[in-house]
Amino acid sequence: MNTIILTIHLILALSLVICVLLQRSEGGALGIGGGGGGFMTSRAQSNLLTRATAMLAAAFMATSLTLAILASQDRKPQSVLDQGVTPRPSAPATPQAPTRPGVPLGR
Repeated sequence: MNTIILTIHLILALSLVICVLLQRSEGGALGIGGGGGGFMTSRAQSNLLTRATAMLAAAFMATSLTLAILASQDRKPQSVLDQGVTPRPSAPATPQAPTRPGVPLGR
């Protein structure tokens, strides 16, 4: 179930990015399809892309919430005090002498 929703979520994310990049910006620097006389007028194209962006954003938010709810169902609250105390070592480790030949020992 998580895999299916995650796949849909990723497809929605990519579609949303593409839809936003296709829209004409205010400055016109990033807009693709700004030429005249195309299949759709600029006003109809703007309305279509705006509605598509809104629908994709709503679906993206829905899948985000669904994934968050599914992820939190398996978790149980835990306390640090419930885990118990780990014993500490009783004595510090003893230092070892270097074993490589040619390493001078300190005097």
